[in-house]
Amino acid sequence: MKLPNKVITYKESILPKFPVVLRIICDTDITPNNLYKKVKGQFEDIGEYLEVLDCLYALGKIELDEKRGVIHYVD
Repeated sequence: MKLPNKVITYKESILPKFPVVLRIICDTDITPNNLYKKVKGQFEDIGEYLEVLDCLYALGKIELDEKRGVIHYVD
């Protein structure tokens, strides 16, 4: 996980990518696959995208609705 430290700057870390994902999710529920298609230009690879989703889930900002298979923004 790329978090800011002495070697990795804030801009190189995953933190500035949180708003990229949250802007899309806050408007509508979306499948992880469709979300990745919309934001993949902002990420180095799918691993970085998954790290962002993991962090947002751990922070309680998103939830996965398993019945519908979509990511939901938590207020």
